[in-house]
Amino acid sequence: MSDAAVSSGRRGRSARRERRKTGPGGIGAPYITRGIPLYDVLSDEGAEKIEAQTDRILAEIGLEFREDPEVLKIWKDAGADVDGERVRFPQGMLRDIIKTAPAQFTQHARNPARNVEIGGNNLVFAPVYGPPFVTDLDKGRRYGTIEDFRNFVKLAYMSPWLHHSGGTVCEPVDLPVNKRHFDMVYSHIKHSDKPFMGSVTAPERAEDSVKMAEIVFGKDFVDQNCVMIQLINANSPLVFDATMLGALKVYAAANQACIVSPFILAGAMSPVTVAGTLSQVLAEALAGCALTQLVRPGAPVVFGAFVSSISMQSGAPTFGSPEGSLLLNGAAKLARRLRLPFRSGGSFTASKLPDAQSAQESAQTITATVQGGVNFALHSAGWLEGGLCSSYEKFILDADQLGMMHVLAKGIDLSDEAMAMDALQEVGPGGHFLGAAHTQRNFESAFFRSSVADNNSFEQWLADGELDAAQRANAIWKEQLAAYTGPELDAGIDEALIGFMEERKASFPDSNV
Repeated sequence: MSDAAVSSGRRGRSARRERRKTGPGGIGAPYITRGIPLYDVLSDEGAEKIEAQTDRILAEIGLEFREDPEVLKIWKDAGADVDGERVRFPQGMLRDIIKTAPAQFTQHARNPARNVEIGGNNLVFAPVYGPPFVTDLDKGRRYGTIEDFRNFVKLAYMSPWLHHSGGTVCEPVDLPVNKRHFDMVYSHIKHSDKPFMGSVTAPERAEDSVKMAEIVFGKDFVDQNCVMIQLINANSPLVFDATMLGALKVYAAANQACIVSPFILAGAMSPVTVAGTLSQVLAEALAGCALTQLVRPGAPVVFGAFVSSISMQSGAPTFGSPEGSLLLNGAAKLARRLRLPFRSGGSFTASKLPDAQSAQESAQTITATVQGGVNFALHSAGWLEGGLCSSYEKFILDADQLGMMHVLAKGIDLSDEAMAMDALQEVGPGGHFLGAAHTQRNFESAFFRSSVADNNSFEQWLADGELDAAQRANAIWKEQLAAYTGPELDAGIDEALIGFMEERKASFPDSNV
């Protein structure tokens, strides 16, 4: 056998091993580094026009920072014009402040192989966040529980296409509102070793999250490294409330990353136009990002934008729209011009079922996410019903799409093996490539293999039970949970976490607020 043939055989075996490693429950790429150029719909001149209008918004209208005198003092000391709770900003002030923010940073996982790089040309997929309801084909739509929460954490851990464990993958309403954050953060730590998010629903819950992270990683390590990332929503239009401000201050002071994210449904919470909405998004994100730097210069922060539109007939949110893609793409460019990491996108849909509507709307959004320059994509799997519902079947279907996005984002392989000259020489005119040595070396990793799609004949589909995609996904998530084996967690750390939670829970009464 020639040296070339031996080398080719080794490459083929390596490809097969890599394919097996990235199967369900395996470790795939810890995050995506794009090999394709960004799709940019906003010109430099257009971005400058939006930035100029944002400067007017900040100087003439300003933002309100409600029920937080400390934040108002921070702004006044920094040179802003503070009038009651309204704060106006001189031109260029916020851009100068955010220069201390890192353009890219590492979020550390308790398994270092799972660390993610946020910013630059990287993309991190995280699961759905925030729904009070869950649904599956067996039990239907219902309020989420801590069991559902753990299940989604396990599914995210087992998927090679999700890089992050996320945060509130569903609300466990069977636990007291003021104590459920302990169990949620613990579930991420216990049942996964991927990076995770902390609680933001009250400043003291943010402090509890930091304490739990310190138990896992060590206090000094947490002070010098990002181990949690948090979602801080603006109360659009042009308002930050005390809850979000309190959590932002806790995390920024602890050197933990904040995603400052205007939450906007255009037409209701911003103007009906893309340009007008982008001007508002930039104003809100700039103010929140700058505040983190005033709390602790150099703290990691992410420019976020959750932006979609509404139906002008019903007022209901719409997703997968062309306007939504333009908003995402334009906001990504504005973030790049500030040298800040960018969060947006996901697998959005307004559909109530994992059906054709949900597939179409989610595919539109996730493709725009990959092509537009998003660095952190929350809601990448499981989102249904405009974010009111975490769906087991949709989670599996979305994760399958994320696998396809991994392949798309790599771009075209131009290596000697990919050029396949030996295959072309072997087969020649009129032959076929099925038996070629090159095909045999690469067939396992040649094309993306969907875990959900049915590509069999009609007759085979009939014999297999005439299942649609949602029914196939239903079987897959059950199989995955049955096969779940959790990552190791040091017994001493586990004991310390449980002791901390028990002590804190016993120190105050249950509450539903």
